[in-house]
Amino acid sequence: MEISLLIQIVIGLIIVLAILMFFFFSSRSKKVKEDSAVYEEKLDLQTLVKIIKNKKSTSGELQEALDLVLKDYGVIDNLDLYIDMLFIICLHPNTNKNIIINFNKELVRLNPKYKLEINGAITKGLNSRGV
Repeated sequence: MEISLLIQIVIGLIIVLAILMFFFFSSRSKKVKEDSAVYEEKLDLQTLVKIIKNKKSTSGELQEALDLVLKDYGVIDNLDLYIDMLFIICLHPNTNKNIIINFNKELVRLNPKYKLEINGAITKGLNSRGV
């Protein structure tokens, strides 16, 4: 009788554990879907600039914000804002050469008439960084 009771308890615990694991993983998948839905919405340029200016933004967040800037606001309408953005990117603690080069290259490709200004902003930003 004791062994059958022990087996029933173990089976009951396994069932409870399976139910808890189901709820845990289903709630995590909902959170991932909610997080990805935030980036599917079109963010305004000022919000993206705030992400870029945030010194705590990771390299991935910085890259994603810059990709969205290029995708949604790639054609320059306010040169000063883009020059400031380039300068901030160069000075950001979590940036790297690939982020800077790719953003520079795509921005020049989308705005060839501002090539000198874009390259000048990159040069000033890198010089102020000490690279």
